[in-house]
Amino acid sequence: MSGVTIDFPLILVILVAGSGLIWLLDALFLAPGRRKLVTELQGQYPEWEQQDSPQRQQFEAKVASTAAEPVLVEYARSFFPVLLVVFVLRSFLVEPFQIPSSSMVPTLEVGDYILVNKFTYGIRLPVSRTKVMDLNDPERGDVMVFFPPHMNDTYYIKRVVGLPGDTVSYRGKRLFVNGVQVSRKDLG
Repeated sequence: MSGVTIDFPLILVILVAGSGLIWLLDALFLAPGRRKLVTELQGQYPEWEQQDSPQRQQFEAKVASTAAEPVLVEYARSFFPVLLVVFVLRSFLVEPFQIPSSSMVPTLEVGDYILVNKFTYGIRLPVSRTKVMDLNDPERGDVMVFFPPHMNDTYYIKRVVGLPGDTVSYRGKRLFVNGVQVSRKDLG
């Protein structure tokens, strides 16, 4: 399956919106009719509340055949709260990422998972990644996950070595920030 990129945030937004919409439409338009039908059936079967009554069995069978909640609505009602919690957690609080390359070795190995704090530097909208609130600035040594502007579907995980105004150079397998050699220990 190489070359295929799955946009999980977009899929999650669609599932949350779809299940919420199905549940809402049912609650507003279909459920009142089902409740009315059940009330009418209760009038037709006056002994429906008695445990061993034959009318109870007839009543339950009639409700199941004429006033049962559709399976799609049942699934939407069941999954919506779970999907909403996952959406909020993953979009605004924390998100797991897998280390895709060896550029972070020896600190992070290829295939390792990290949990990223989504609100440290600001709040972004899911899917579009538009920043709506700026909170903090990156600091030297922070590990960041970012999507370069020229590659919207590929994320990078890198350590911050330079800040705005710094001059960063890499010569002879040594890192220099503002002309001063920096070791791995200095970066965290």
